[in-house]
Amino acid sequence: MTESETPFIDIQGITKNFVHRGERLSVLEDLNFRIFPGDQIAIMGPSGAGKSTLLQLLGTLDVPTSGKMYFEGEDIFQRSSSGLARFRNEQIGFVFQFHHLLPEFTALENVMMPGLIGRMGRRQAASRAQELLEQVGLGERIHHQPGELSGGEQQRVAVARALFKKPRLLLADEPTGNLDLRTGAGIHAILRELNETTGVTVIVVTHDPRLAETMPIQVLVDQGRLIPRKQGDPQVEGRIPAELMDATPQNPGQMRPVGAVSDTEDNQNSSVAD
Repeated sequence: MTESETPFIDIQGITKNFVHRGERLSVLEDLNFRIFPGDQIAIMGPSGAGKSTLLQLLGTLDVPTSGKMYFEGEDIFQRSSSGLARFRNEQIGFVFQFHHLLPEFTALENVMMPGLIGRMGRRQAASRAQELLEQVGLGERIHHQPGELSGGEQQRVAVARALFKKPRLLLADEPTGNLDLRTGAGIHAILRELNETTGVTVIVVTHDPRLAETMPIQVLVDQGRLIPRKQGDPQVEGRIPAELMDATPQNPGQMRPVGAVSDTEDNQNSSVAD
């Protein structure tokens, strides 16, 4: 990263509030963060800190209460709902803690699914899916159904599926949460290798500090902001406001009440996200 390099994603003053039992809670508050092409980032923090909420915003699955998020200079939330859906489909791949594979289909067919939904020819989709499965070390398992694969192998299939349409951003929400440490480390190694070979920007939410250590850039959600996991970490410099570089965690798991709301607002939105 250089001073003149343009951010891939530039988050400016993002705030996200939720309404719960008549009270408005702030999950993210005036959050500023810059992500550059090819970054490998681990986002940490306890349950309730706002990690998954931030990932949903990055994936345009949710919209902020206030603030802006720019993708290569475009204020992305100015797009319509259909425009955001098209953007997600073209630019972003998702990997979740639960792989959501279709049990009646083979690994190959599961990975083909995004192409088939997009009306790609079956032969072309199969060729692309096989290439990806080989890339994640499952070339010998392409005709196995999910029930015939281990947990780690199933998650590799999910990673291959997320990469089918050649996204520029890969978002992984606790992708190793259901795996043992050794298997989880293997998934993280695959994500790093894919980053290095394809240039895809990788952002991973994880609770496990041992897995976070494998990522070059490590940040912590604290009081609705992002701060370095290690004070003064030079890898984070230029990505967060300078005054937060030496910040220490205050109470990262606590959401902050910001005022009462009307009954109408309470009925419209009563959920609180992680």
